[in-house]
Amino acid sequence: MGRNKFSQREIDIIRKLLNRKVASNRGGQKMVRHTLRTVFNFNISDFNVQGQPFGPKELDECVRRNRIHILDEATIEAMKLRYAEKKQHDEALNQAEAIANGEVEDWQEVLKQWNEYYNINPE
Repeated sequence: MGRNKFSQREIDIIRKLLNRKVASNRGGQKMVRHTLRTVFNFNISDFNVQGQPFGPKELDECVRRNRIHILDEATIEAMKLRYAEKKQHDEALNQAEAIANGEVEDWQEVLKQWNEYYNINPE
């Protein structure tokens, strides 16, 4: 599930991308959807009826029906920052758990050992 809160500037850009998607061929549509997902964390499937096209009109309808909320830029930036911090924290926890379970090597520890070995035994 992606976001449902955007700034007005983001909504304007998303609307332009959706216009481009409607006018594009299959490859162009894939690129637009990828951009929407990766840059804006906007998943069309969160808002449309399966099998139905999703374009600028549907976006405006979602805004009108409050399925998509428009907030000020500062609030959106603060949300993005909190999301990035939470994601980084979760990744660190997952990495620590995988190391503890022996699923992966601690690459930082291996690098440290490598550097110590080559600092002691330069060839």
